[in-house]
Amino acid sequence: MDMVIRPRRLRKTETLRKMVRETRVSASSLIYPMFVIDGEGIEEEIPSMEGQYRYSVDRMPYALEKLVQAGVSNVMLFGIPAHKDECGSQAYAEDGIVQRALREAKRQFPDLYYITDVCLCEYTSHGHCGLLKGDYVDNDPTVDLLAKTALSHVQAGADMVAPSDMMDGRVLGIRQLLDENGYVETPIMSYAVKYASAFYGPFREAAGSAPSFGDRKSYQMDFHNRKEGIKEALLDIDEGADIIMVKPAMAYLDVIREVADTVDVPVAAYSVSGEYAMVKAAAKMGWIEEDRIICEMAVGAFRAGCGVYLTYFAKELAQYIKEGRIG
Repeated sequence: MDMVIRPRRLRKTETLRKMVRETRVSASSLIYPMFVIDGEGIEEEIPSMEGQYRYSVDRMPYALEKLVQAGVSNVMLFGIPAHKDECGSQAYAEDGIVQRALREAKRQFPDLYYITDVCLCEYTSHGHCGLLKGDYVDNDPTVDLLAKTALSHVQAGADMVAPSDMMDGRVLGIRQLLDENGYVETPIMSYAVKYASAFYGPFREAAGSAPSFGDRKSYQMDFHNRKEGIKEALLDIDEGADIIMVKPAMAYLDVIREVADTVDVPVAAYSVSGEYAMVKAAAKMGWIEEDRIICEMAVGAFRAGCGVYLTYFAKELAQYIKEGRIG
């Protein structure tokens, strides 16, 4: 055959394939989500997320040590309080679960980078992400409490805050309150493009954050919409967001790509609890090779345009990167 161009030339050996890779994955770009819970001596596995745990503050350092050993340096904290009320007061309490976890984590592992999820859903008795006015989440008063929560996290030691509530204007509210209190250098990673997704089911069990009535479709995005995601991303950048997140990841790679092509800030993608649970369940049945699927999902998100990847498989991915199986 008379062919000048043969693409297979660059696929001949593993060394050559690695040399010409278009997409690179680094452990420094991984963020591990961790659940911290009120109480003592608690390290309980989450039934729908095999291998993931809820940790009390006294047990959390053991989990952080494992992250350090794996080569993961970024942690996202989610709090599960003992007490919930209508206004989610434990979200912004000085002695709240996340605030106490931050102080202890900073004391024992000061070199890790701590990001906090800023929302009220884990803290409200009704499970919605803000204050209620009848059966509707009241946007503007909720923003005030979200900003108060973010400030309390930063005062306790958070390096970055990540509002996940999807209230209009919450990035601006947080940015203004942080700046007024001297935290002008603290970045905000906004869950800007967050869809009302069925992929969140296991997380809601893990965090005890399922709404007691209705759903979150009046504030999280309709998964049919693509342009709306661009609108949300650009609005949050205008309000001061430093990083834009797309959530979930696997079913929204087209959105990740379009957001990455549009904005001039880093883009994060969150591989959520449902994605994790499906991989674990299929692997347990012997239907897939878990390690290869984990790598392929991660590369898919990075190839789509994300530069930051939140995943419950962060420790495994860091190991695969060390082994040269991905990267």
